[in-house]
Amino acid sequence: MSGPLASLKILDFSTLLPGPFASLMLADMGAQVLRVEPLGRPDLVRLLPPHVNGTSASHAYLNRNKDSIGLDLKQPQAKDIVLRLLGEYDILIEQFRPGVMARLGLGYEQLRESHPGLIYVSVTGYGQTGPYKDRAGHDINYMALAGLSSYSGRQATGPAPLGMQVADIAGGSLHAVTGLLAAVIHRHQTGEGQQVDISMTDCVRTLNAMQAAASLATGEQPELESTLLNGASHYDVYQTRDGRWMAVGSLEPQFSTLLFEVLGCPELSAAALSQCPADRQALKDSLREAFAEQDYAHWCERFAAVDACVEPVLTLPEALAHPLLEARGMLQRVDNIPQLACPIRFGSGLPAARHSGKTLGADTDRILAELGLSTAEIDALAAAGVVG
Repeated sequence: MSGPLASLKILDFSTLLPGPFASLMLADMGAQVLRVEPLGRPDLVRLLPPHVNGTSASHAYLNRNKDSIGLDLKQPQAKDIVLRLLGEYDILIEQFRPGVMARLGLGYEQLRESHPGLIYVSVTGYGQTGPYKDRAGHDINYMALAGLSSYSGRQATGPAPLGMQVADIAGGSLHAVTGLLAAVIHRHQTGEGQQVDISMTDCVRTLNAMQAAASLATGEQPELESTLLNGASHYDVYQTRDGRWMAVGSLEPQFSTLLFEVLGCPELSAAALSQCPADRQALKDSLREAFAEQDYAHWCERFAAVDACVEPVLTLPEALAHPLLEARGMLQRVDNIPQLACPIRFGSGLPAARHSGKTLGADTDRILAELGLSTAEIDALAAAGVVG
């Protein structure tokens, strides 16, 4: 099995998380991905602990199934190599600030005339245009400017930094994959390539979804713990006697009725339907008291066989050892490193993982030889610091 995207050949200039997560998804589905890594400025993910067998576990995962060529992109010979690669790889992903690739002679407008079918995906914090296009930022900044942070957290403590990078992954990576594949379909229909402009702030702003739609229509501003799904209702997490947590999503009457029966307080069913803020708060206080009467293990056992939309808040190690992962085939070993598998399931299956993330420039000599360079030419470029 070669995978549904085996016909795609992608040059990946990205680093850190957004672009690499996008190209990981593409590589897992069969695309041929070649990372073009600058010499002297390694991807910082390579340095992230912990290291397994001398390799960062994060890098080994994010760069699974990808090859690597090391280039000093500031040298003219490196640009010539990229141009030759574009004869084979007709999709490019980059994550530099706007204008950086153009200064290297590799901007989309510079390449489109000689490569009209090129699909050029640019992932940035604020997009290729607009007053913020040259501004630095990170996930927490994009979430803040997108408005999502303003109603995500607690009134007593304010907005909460999330444990995962929502803007980077849900905003940058997933939208980059969506835009790239849409551009592939467009090229198949017309023969034309194009640039795909992914602003992580734009993308995460659309993740507001229902709240943004309501605010645009009415001008209303959601506050912390003010809506059905952000803490104003009994849809919330509750601490057990031993300091663990249970997640309650029992919104619909058929689920909330079961919830209250298991907790031993069926009389609360009427309060769950109330729209009065005071009633909702009283209900939450009652639920806090009920969950605090027993330990985590007790509630896990009680709710395990009850379909009430109540689940334990697992630690990450517990979540990664959950039987559901094994049942869904979500765990695999690659180069003897345990990793999460691709979550997308195809009836025709996916190819087995070929390898984990490689060392910088692991495939440089082979790639250059495939471009027609002789051993002497490759050695000369290496001696000049052009490749590595």
